[in-house]
Amino acid sequence: MGVTPAVFRYALAMTSMALSLGAEPANLRLWPGAAPGDTGTLGEEYDMTKPSNDLVAGKRVIRIGNVSTPTITVYRPPADKETGTAILVCPGGGYNILALDLEGTEVCDWLNSIGVTAVLLKYRVPKRDGQAPYVAPLQDAQRALGLVRFHAKDLGIDPARIGALGFSAGGHLVATLSAASGGRSYPRLDDADEANCYPDFQLLIYPAGLEREGASYGIAPEVGVNHDPPPTFIVMAQDDPIRVENALVYAVALQQAKVPMELHVYPTGGHGFGLRPTKDFVTTWPQRAADWMRSRGLLERR
Repeated sequence: MGVTPAVFRYALAMTSMALSLGAEPANLRLWPGAAPGDTGTLGEEYDMTKPSNDLVAGKRVIRIGNVSTPTITVYRPPADKETGTAILVCPGGGYNILALDLEGTEVCDWLNSIGVTAVLLKYRVPKRDGQAPYVAPLQDAQRALGLVRFHAKDLGIDPARIGALGFSAGGHLVATLSAASGGRSYPRLDDADEANCYPDFQLLIYPAGLEREGASYGIAPEVGVNHDPPPTFIVMAQDDPIRVENALVYAVALQQAKVPMELHVYPTGGHGFGLRPTKDFVTTWPQRAADWMRSRGLLERR
């Protein structure tokens, strides 16, 4: 079943139950049938984490693979904290898996704590044959953000305060979503696809893939700052093996386009820390991000 106003209202009821009884919010399928271009040949979705995988801040990470049925899950803050702001959360994982807790559910819990409605996007991975890695995820992100904006009244959020937050490959996905000035990358399905699917602001946490590949220094074409990108918050560690240049080249492009942005580069911290605190000060980024959102009026109740 596709996402309808009735389904959204049901999901909100389930979310209210979650706040009071500990139940899980409802997962809503993005597409009324198969996702665009998918054939359903990947196999079953499952947690691909192995005992040999590294822990993050002493805890395992859920690594979901073989995602063929993309969903959104709405996490509502307590009523006395709601600000009317919402954020689409895009976990990373190199477009191969999704770090669903580290860069997903844990982030949603934090956003709820500061009064933000969090919408967790489980987008398609791994890459589809014959496509760039971000093509299917971009369709999912566009559909998701348009649905959230179309149902803003049902969700109790401000349709002009819907942002996107992404980690690693999810950061690349958010930047690609913000750069898609040509409109949706899939055929219109319903009225929800008439809604604006561009984020009003974006947060990129240790983003990958923003730097052009090859010898020449510059920004990757699919994330090009070629129209009016939204205000942006960026965090990265200087010793990130993905290369801090990903954050720097994007920040320079935003600066040249006179886009409001805030860039934080820390000397240590590596990659893939989510918001789990460690000895590295880069893991204090949630406080910096909350301050940035507060400075833009995004945490004021409306």
